[in-house]
Amino acid sequence: MSDLTFSQLVQSKPVRLEKSGKSICVARIGEEVFAIDDTCTHGQASLSDGDVTGFRIECWLHGAEFDLRTGEVLSLPATEAVKAYKVSVIADSVTIEI
Repeated sequence: MSDLTFSQLVQSKPVRLEKSGKSICVARIGEEVFAIDDTCTHGQASLSDGDVTGFRIECWLHGAEFDLRTGEVLSLPATEAVKAYKVSVIADSVTIEI
């Protein structure tokens, strides 16, 4: 079952999705879709409220940056990665594996 559709996603505009009791940040970069945990590991803020530049998402609260492809931390003050999820896009259907 699809979590959302590709056409619902706007380039570089992250959205928050609730799935299996988790808050997930989903972002479209070009023709690819990425999904990571929505909560910043530094300040407990929603990453889907942050800004996307390339494959980076910046937490709006304290400026920590994460790689949308891997969840890895790219800048302080965060020191712990967020979980990245596998995403499948078939036709217009986007599915995130938890």
